[in-house]
Amino acid sequence: MEKAWIYHNSYEEYYRNPFGAVTCDREITLRIAVKCNSKIENILLALKKSKDNTETNLQMNFEENKDNYTIYKVTFKTSINPGLLWYYFIIQVNGDKLFYGNNAKQKGGEGQILNTLPPAYQITVYKKNQTPSWYKEAVFYQIFVDRFHNSCGEGKFLSLKDKSLLHSSWNDSPMYFKNPDGSIKRWNFFGGNLQGIIDKLSYLHDLGINAIYLNPIFEASSNHKYDTGDYKKIDPMFGDEETFRDLCKKANELGINIILDGVFSHTGSDSIYFNKEGSYSEIGAYQSQDSPYYKWFKFSNHPHEYESWWGIGTLPNVHELEPSYVDFIIENDDSVIKHWLKCGAKGWRLDVADEQPDEFIKKIRNAMKEYDPESMLMGEVWEDASNKVSYSELREYFWGDELDSVMNYPFRKTLLEYVLGQKDAENTYIDFMSLFENYPKDIFYSTLNLIGSHDVPRILTLLGDAGTEQNLSDYDKEHYRLNGDQFNLAKKRLKLLTLIQFTFPGMPCIYYGDEVGMEGFSDPYNRGTYPWGKEDYELLTWYKKVIALRKNNKIFINGDWEPVFFNKEVFGYIRKDGEKYAYCIFNRNVWEGSKVKINLKQDGNYINLLNTDEIFNNNNKQIEVLLAPLEGKIISNL
Repeated sequence: MEKAWIYHNSYEEYYRNPFGAVTCDREITLRIAVKCNSKIENILLALKKSKDNTETNLQMNFEENKDNYTIYKVTFKTSINPGLLWYYFIIQVNGDKLFYGNNAKQKGGEGQILNTLPPAYQITVYKKNQTPSWYKEAVFYQIFVDRFHNSCGEGKFLSLKDKSLLHSSWNDSPMYFKNPDGSIKRWNFFGGNLQGIIDKLSYLHDLGINAIYLNPIFEASSNHKYDTGDYKKIDPMFGDEETFRDLCKKANELGINIILDGVFSHTGSDSIYFNKEGSYSEIGAYQSQDSPYYKWFKFSNHPHEYESWWGIGTLPNVHELEPSYVDFIIENDDSVIKHWLKCGAKGWRLDVADEQPDEFIKKIRNAMKEYDPESMLMGEVWEDASNKVSYSELREYFWGDELDSVMNYPFRKTLLEYVLGQKDAENTYIDFMSLFENYPKDIFYSTLNLIGSHDVPRILTLLGDAGTEQNLSDYDKEHYRLNGDQFNLAKKRLKLLTLIQFTFPGMPCIYYGDEVGMEGFSDPYNRGTYPWGKEDYELLTWYKKVIALRKNNKIFINGDWEPVFFNKEVFGYIRKDGEKYAYCIFNRNVWEGSKVKINLKQDGNYINLLNTDEIFNNNNKQIEVLLAPLEGKIISNL
């Protein structure tokens, strides 16, 4: 494709050096090319700093004539403080004033020429911080505790809750029992518990798991536990602190770390701290303004009018920076953060990280790293976390003082759109390049690459073309299952998708049961019980294979990454570690195969790592590969 007469491409190191995010106090060189027959009067680089919102114009100077273009260049240093830099170019040419900036998608790469101020390119500037080494090598498994395994046996429970419904059969479907206003009338429970996880550690170890992310486990009224009642107490239906310590100890003996879910932007209304339902002996904030917890909450008219999470009255929001709350959660010797690390947890996942102040997250990180430098802090963020704006504030997640990682929902979204035919291979390439450009490299290699979670429909249901659930009744959603053809299609797509997931930079995460074919629409149907004894062993065998592929080839953990696309259907990338190369290529077309040619960067013989009997003829550093419908191949030199 011929270049525009003015050209800059942030993906190309010639035009932006170094590529992507950079550390503080680092030199950056930017170039722009203009057709030689244009009369250039002046070119300026407009540079804006997010930290203080200042904007300056830097003079760009002639460097050379190259390939019918005149090249202009400017070099500058980033600040000693982290933040975002935004830039575009001002070109005075042929008597006109033009602008060159980011493209309309604002994804980086080749830009656009405009007569008005353009979207700016982003440069993330960060303080160097090393993500814990164990974390980058982890394969995660997310467990919704009530639904994973009941150590007591079917229909038996460690403890009982008032006003709850207990399932006598593990095979029942999850459902909600609601009041007319949509609030939950009765919570239902199946009896999964921490001892149940201990009992299945050998299964997880055999699968290849070395990190478990638990949905909340602290005392709460609900089955999901995002309405914390007591941060210092394991919910009695799950066990007790001794059981948790035992879980961490036995998991650690198998090389498995435990990550807890920290819900710190709100508590439950039925909690020690708020105590709206009067369930606790302590005086809660709802009961009295003299409560030691009163300052934690945001009352507009005590006691009935208070701020709550998304207007849900059972989830009152807290003042995260209230000193007594900070002390309780983070800073005292037996704070919530420190207490559970001392019990054996290896880190925290912050629920709704974008609803917690940066200062609060920084304090959590400091407390964690002081206790255990190898502990990890991950945040729930659904968008590009490098430029996330929340409550009109640009968030500082990746600037060096906050998160080690984020849940990579953009990864999930892009892959789903690609595999389902909603986005072609070129746009898939652009989406991933945008994250690669914006995220510090250490973060990009440390994101939690999920394709399922408790907040989204089951991946198999989506991949089986189940259709929209909006027009279905609760009964239909509860009982919907893919038919035979849909299920087979979904499995083929899932194999392709997971092959990408386990060869991509970052940590793959399996939502419990996805590896054995669980189905279900949105909450609560995506939170069914693990089908012990009814697993799809074809899928389970595949998961073990791709996990082993990743763990046995460090190139997929630490290797360089370069995305490519061959046509609308075939996306891929190159992984490189020293002289070792792996060409990962994927055909998402359901009906048609695709023949592609790969230009090799290293001579030698090549095989398909998924089928070592498949050897490729190297013809002048080029090989031809035939991909069947919905097939991926991992081609590596010997």
